[in-house]
Amino acid sequence: MPETDAAARSTRRPLDEAALARVLRRLRAADEPPWLHGEVARRMADRLAVIRKQPSRVLDWWAGTGASRSVLAAAYPSAEIVAVEAEAAPAPAATPWWSPRRWGGARAPQVQAEAELAPGGAELVWANMMLHGVADPQATMARWHRALAVDGFLMFSTLGPGTLERLSALYAEQGWTAPFAPFVDMHDLGDMLVEAGFADPVMDQETITLTWPDAGAAIAELRTLGGNVDVSRHPGLRTPRWRRRLEAALAADAAPGGRPALAFEIVFGHAFRPPPRPRVAPQTAVPLDDLRSMVRAGRRAPG
Repeated sequence: MPETDAAARSTRRPLDEAALARVLRRLRAADEPPWLHGEVARRMADRLAVIRKQPSRVLDWWAGTGASRSVLAAAYPSAEIVAVEAEAAPAPAATPWWSPRRWGGARAPQVQAEAELAPGGAELVWANMMLHGVADPQATMARWHRALAVDGFLMFSTLGPGTLERLSALYAEQGWTAPFAPFVDMHDLGDMLVEAGFADPVMDQETITLTWPDAGAAIAELRTLGGNVDVSRHPGLRTPRWRRRLEAALAADAAPGGRPALAFEIVFGHAFRPPPRPRVAPQTAVPLDDLRSMVRAGRRAPG
């Protein structure tokens, strides 16, 4: 594709990428993934029932914040599950010979950086609650496509534009800038999947409403989920006075019983990697790996 065409069709989101990098570093350094990520992983695992294929190798994309290893191990007990992270993690210190962890029988997950993945090496790419943390969703989808074998499938979840609508309204009422960068609509995500080379994309969504005992608890949990990376966000640090105003606004908007409540739109998607189809031209060059994939797919096709 010419560079001018690629620029015209850019799918990069309008956000502060430096701020996004800082937020992701903080989330990855947390002691455990957010509770919401674990709940969404369980709901996404329920959708695996529609997929008959049993993958032998699963890529758990951004596994450190995805809270998905237990549900994947339960769904595919014989599969190799590889934790994929944006960058390679430093090697852990050696476990002492006397450590009980050597006797527990549980193996640490295999971890690979995105850049280290061999193409076509997995039957399932699983990406739970990470796509809203990238600047260019379609570029990430292209990496998923490259990592999958032909007929492999993708399962992912992400936050949709219906997330925290009431919080956005409260900020607007107070005259503040947006509390977070906009999320991508599920129909646009479906179009991006097709553009990235996937077939038969299926998109759906659920709304999960969380409540908290008070506004302080709500703010604390929201911080575990990310941060404001909108380009128009407040440029400096917020003051204790501002936080008190936010807590008062959340308390005044609380549900009956005094518990603040906020809704999250969770978008789910799955799709398959079809056999490659070269463009027809007077002379067509086909990569050897793609040619082999097409031959194998042709042998499996019914007569």
